[in-house]
Amino acid sequence: MKHIFLETHNIKNPFTGFGQYNFYLLKGLHHCNDHEIKFTVHTQKKDFLKEEFGDFFNYKFYMGLRRYPSLRIRKKYSLWHSVNQNTKVEPYHDLPYVLTIHDVNFIEEISNDLTHPRNLRFIEKLNRANAITYISEYAKTSTHKYFNVPNVPEYVIYNGNPSEAALDLSNYTPENNIKEKYLFTIGDFWERKNFHLLVQMMPFLKDFKLIIAGNNDRPYAEKVRTVITQLDLEGRVTLAGRITDEEKQYHLKNATAFVFPSLREGFGLPPIEAMRFGTPVFLANTTSLPEIGGKAAFYWNNFKPEDMASEVIRGLGEFEANKEVYTQRLIEQAASFNWNTAAKQYLEVYRSLI
Repeated sequence: MKHIFLETHNIKNPFTGFGQYNFYLLKGLHHCNDHEIKFTVHTQKKDFLKEEFGDFFNYKFYMGLRRYPSLRIRKKYSLWHSVNQNTKVEPYHDLPYVLTIHDVNFIEEISNDLTHPRNLRFIEKLNRANAITYISEYAKTSTHKYFNVPNVPEYVIYNGNPSEAALDLSNYTPENNIKEKYLFTIGDFWERKNFHLLVQMMPFLKDFKLIIAGNNDRPYAEKVRTVITQLDLEGRVTLAGRITDEEKQYHLKNATAFVFPSLREGFGLPPIEAMRFGTPVFLANTTSLPEIGGKAAFYWNNFKPEDMASEVIRGLGEFEANKEVYTQRLIEQAASFNWNTAAKQYLEVYRSLI
């Protein structure tokens, strides 16, 4: 029996991309049910995970001080998987180490000085890795652009779709129940999400409303609220805050279109969730998003609000004129991303090292 440690501390934030990735990777590994491996999961949410997975996983929680060399985890696992590129805890011993890289946005958003503590911690993880996995080709390319990547096996393993299983919404009424045509988006309220551009686009789309869901308690949300007020759009733009899975799937299915003008994405889970329901998707033509949307999505080539609105009108017209073809294309694109497939690929990486 091999014992693998999964450094999954970001599962404590279930409404973020990291949190979704951590949780659904565990679901995939649970589904694969490899009898030769016992996993230990690093988490603060032991009760929640135990209710979901029972005793399939062992559960441990360590304080962040365990990232420092003298306090690192001394148990000798067969393999350590740093599921998130950011550091919470690290192993004391030299043992097979897999690093998953989601993005290197921090090099642009925090500091491009390679001696900055954030970058030094990442470089340390790179240098101790025996294998590196990336969630997109873009994540791999951008890592090589900014950092000296060691000569170890590298793999691109795409994420799956958190909304692959459709919920029963037959008797469900959402809190934000809009009868008119509306656009929908969801995500962390970071500047790079470009939600304010969607608000600036709305004066050119007078027949539509807009729902923006996500943890709008971050400072960037104030910028979005200010733009809403300046453009007198309080009646047409809703900041929904954190929403339930039921409400998310309702809007992914019933919105006229899903809109996602993010400036930097290592992968981008919400677009494939929308495509799963055959909903037209409009994405920024940047970073990993063309990988995710493929030929099924429509793309903005610039961020001028009037041009963005024109593309929405043009794309929706094209979608309606070829609805059956486009709907099938969207559903097939979403189906190409599967957590069980991803988990099998990670298991292959583990076996290659142990």
